[in-house]
Amino acid sequence: MQMNRRQFFKICSAGLGGSSIAVMGFSPTAALAEVRTFKLARATETRNICPYCSVSCGVLIYSTGDKSKNAQGEIIHIEGDPDNPVNRGTLCPKGAGLRDMVQSQNRLKYPEVREAGSKEWKRISWDEAIERIAKHMKADRDKNFMAQNANGVTVNRWPTFGFLASSAASNEAGYLTVKTLRALGVTQLDTQARI
Repeated sequence: MQMNRRQFFKICSAGLGGSSIAVMGFSPTAALAEVRTFKLARATETRNICPYCSVSCGVLIYSTGDKSKNAQGEIIHIEGDPDNPVNRGTLCPKGAGLRDMVQSQNRLKYPEVREAGSKEWKRISWDEAIERIAKHMKADRDKNFMAQNANGVTVNRWPTFGFLASSAASNEAGYLTVKTLRALGVTQLDTQARI
C-alpha cells in the first residue's frame, strides 16, 4: 500500500480522534460498571517494627480475621508506617519484602533442641526452652565467673558468655538489655546491626 505523508497523518488523526471519542464514553458497546471494595477496608491494622536492622522502621501490618476464638487470621499486606518518626512511611527493599519473610514456609515458629549425641532436632515448648537457657547460663556463670583478676583487682566479669542483642529493639529496650547483661558480668556483648 502506497501512501504519502499527508495520507499517513489523515489516517493517524482519524484513529486518534476515534479512540478519543471512545475514551470520553462514546463506545459502541455498553460498559459494565463495577465497584471494587478496597482490599484493606475490613482488615485489622497492627503497628510493629521491622526486624531487619538497627534503624527500626515502623510498619503497618494488615490481617484478615475478626479475632474470634477459632478464626485463623492471615497477613495480607505490610507497608511503612507514615506516622512513625523514623521512616515516615518509607521502607528499604528488605522491609518492603517483609511479608515474604513472615509467610515463608521455612520460617522457624517454635523452639527446637538437638540433644548431645543426637542427629535429630526435637520440638520443645517456649517455657522449656527458656528454662533450659536459664539453667545453662547459671551453670556456666557459677563455674566461670571471675570476681578478681590475677592482681587481686575486683573485675566481676563472666568471660565465657557472649550475647548478641536484637537490632530491632528500641533504644529503651537496648539500654535495659545492656544494663542487665553488664550486671551479670557479661563482657562480650554486640548487636545484630553489625551482621
